[in-house]
Amino acid sequence: MSRKTWDVNVQRDGKFWLIQVPGIEGGTQARTLNEVDEMSRDFIAGMNDVLEASFDIHIEIQLPAEVVGHLAEAQRLREQAAIARSQSAEESRIAARLLKSSGMTVREIGRALKVSHQRAQQLVSS
Repeated sequence: MSRKTWDVNVQRDGKFWLIQVPGIEGGTQARTLNEVDEMSRDFIAGMNDVLEASFDIHIEIQLPAEVVGHLAEAQRLREQAAIARSQSAEESRIAARLLKSSGMTVREIGRALKVSHQRAQQLVSS
């Protein structure tokens, strides 16, 4: 038999965090986000007459739309940066290979590209 998992929706309201559990009427609150787990378990256990350790919870923190928008933009920028890093690395490899094919040693390539000769060797070999 698998354990029941309760979804817990948490939202900031003034000084408190409001806690609601779909399927259970009413709700409870916590003073801090750190108290949400304990207060949620106490609420669910009390409303269902079960032990707090007999179920799992999945907490979903509902943030203001403005915050969600900024977080989405931050994620988009991280993804863009990852693509740029990958493209930058590929361009460095191409540059190193072109220098190698022109007859430069890896030590010369390293100095020209301002990297160690070991890194230059990696670039021409990859």
